[in-house]
Amino acid sequence: MKIYKVIGLMSGTSLDGLDLAYCHFWNTSEKWEFKIIKTKSVPYKKTIKNQLKNSLSLSAIDLLELHYSYGTWLGKKTKKFIKEENLEVDFIASHGHTTHHQPKKGFSFQIGSGQHLANACGYKVICDFRTNDIALGGQGAPLVPIGDQLLFNNYDFCLNLGGISNISFEKNNQRIAYDIGLANMILNHITQKINLLYDKDGELAQKGKLNKKLLKELNELKYYKKPHPKSTGYEWFTKKVIPLLKDKKTPIENLLHTAIHHITEQIATEIQKNSSKEKSTLLVTGGGALNVFLIDTLKKKLAHSTEVIIPSNQLIEFKEALIFAFMGVLRAKEQDNCLASVTGAQRNCSGGVLFLPSLAD
Repeated sequence: MKIYKVIGLMSGTSLDGLDLAYCHFWNTSEKWEFKIIKTKSVPYKKTIKNQLKNSLSLSAIDLLELHYSYGTWLGKKTKKFIKEENLEVDFIASHGHTTHHQPKKGFSFQIGSGQHLANACGYKVICDFRTNDIALGGQGAPLVPIGDQLLFNNYDFCLNLGGISNISFEKNNQRIAYDIGLANMILNHITQKINLLYDKDGELAQKGKLNKKLLKELNELKYYKKPHPKSTGYEWFTKKVIPLLKDKKTPIENLLHTAIHHITEQIATEIQKNSSKEKSTLLVTGGGALNVFLIDTLKKKLAHSTEVIIPSNQLIEFKEALIFAFMGVLRAKEQDNCLASVTGAQRNCSGGVLFLPSLAD
């Protein structure tokens, strides 16, 4: 039985940092199994965080320069992780960091050059998982549902609360998934107004009061009315959401409180709309699963229809890195890892490009 030993790399829209997950995968009786062996989070220093945050406004030349330098940085951090933990690795599977996501225009760009990454760490790299799907007319997102389908199919719904909230579930024998909308992106944006990286456990939000006008404006954003397949990102947030948060008279606590009610209302609406059981199960991962007030609020909104399951902290924080490692395994086996039922592409495909390291003599 072959065991694939892979490091998955993930950097999300919340800009918290780089997640590295060293995982083993094996297939028994046509079922995939996995084990997360070692993990590490590398917080972004202010310089890199600002570069990534401002990447939307860079010229093409400056963006490519960041693409290459960030790829080298990823490679160095991966090499250090391998050395620290004395890991035996088959290859690296890297999501990169999304700077531009415009599937309607036919592109989605994840910086972190695979060749620079491979050269810096000395291992094979599989990355650029979205391009093939977009070339087939898909959204190129979300990609995690292939892992939900093959690794976490004992849950009715899988919800990820990163910068963006996205959901995945089976319907009519097909995997359906899409970006619901806002999650940590709006919460972190609000706390940064008072130089706070994030609202630990949602403590500030819990103290706040509901701003009904803001809640109505957020709930009426046109994105929520779009049918799936659909996906969104930082560009939508800067254009459509940030302008709604500029009222300086509203206390930070009230902004956070209202944002959490908005996030959980949108999630609850989607789950209740798509549930076919009297009592469904919902697996919640991503940084937002650690926000106590957010999860308590979500549980109240779903109390009669859905059991909200919060797994171990390791799975909460590293599920996406785990699944990109798994996507790398499927790509290495030339098996589909992008689902047309999720992205709207012409057909399922195997996404990812292989880069071999250029080793010194």
